[in-house]
Amino acid sequence: MADLMQLLAISDLHLSQASNKDAILKMSDHGDDWLIIGGDISEKPELHEFLFRELNKRFGKIIWVPGNHDLWTEDPRNQKVERGVAKYNLLIELARSFAVITPEDPFVEWPETLQDREGPLIIAPLFLLYDYSFRPKSVSRENIKDWVRQVHAECSDEFLLHPTPYESREQWCWARCDFSIEKLSAIPSTSTTVLINHWPLRLDLINLPRVPRFTPWCGTKITHDWHKKFKASVVISGHLHTRRTDIIDECRFEEVSLGYKRQWNPDFGVDYYLRQIMPL
Repeated sequence: MADLMQLLAISDLHLSQASNKDAILKMSDHGDDWLIIGGDISEKPELHEFLFRELNKRFGKIIWVPGNHDLWTEDPRNQKVERGVAKYNLLIELARSFAVITPEDPFVEWPETLQDREGPLIIAPLFLLYDYSFRPKSVSRENIKDWVRQVHAECSDEFLLHPTPYESREQWCWARCDFSIEKLSAIPSTSTTVLINHWPLRLDLINLPRVPRFTPWCGTKITHDWHKKFKASVVISGHLHTRRTDIIDECRFEEVSLGYKRQWNPDFGVDYYLRQIMPL
């Protein structure tokens, strides 16, 4: 009996680190398996191009969502460099040139038969950002930076992730949530889903003892119940660099980050860190 095709996931490859980039070239051929990339490939589009080209040699289909590092503009003084929505659109077109599925494309159906489900499984890549709502009620939006600086530095997004043409990152986040709700609501009620977003969908999934006040840059409370609302069997995220599996309301939440060199063992190779999403 032939092996079942797998749906695998990983995020936060951070290819600007030479060791991480070199490790991609050592990955195995996974044949027809599909791979989800949950954001933070690199700040540089040329490294997205490198990754998509290499992974297309090793997988049957690639699905990608952006992370905050993907959207950074490293030289904010250079007015000719794409930023904000323009940077996002540049990466979408680059991904599409390699036939990579993005949040702007139609959702895709998992082609394998699911023994324990009557309807199809829909894979839904999302791009939702954050709106600073992952903060204590006692801290106002205006006082977030002061509150964070009492313990550690604020997120580099404040300097490098531009919301242009939106007035703020939260406005961009709300627009993305509205877009995604409309798209997800069109999925037939007989289907279940795999939801993919770089940022976690729930505040209670975040545990960052080294940077405990990083949470405002980690998502939005809007998505707290999306796993139930959109019948998710699995929710995939990255961003936190804290690989873990959680079960909430019988839904599996997978944080699938690789991370920086110090956060994984290159001797094992990237293949070791691929998380199996399907078959269950």
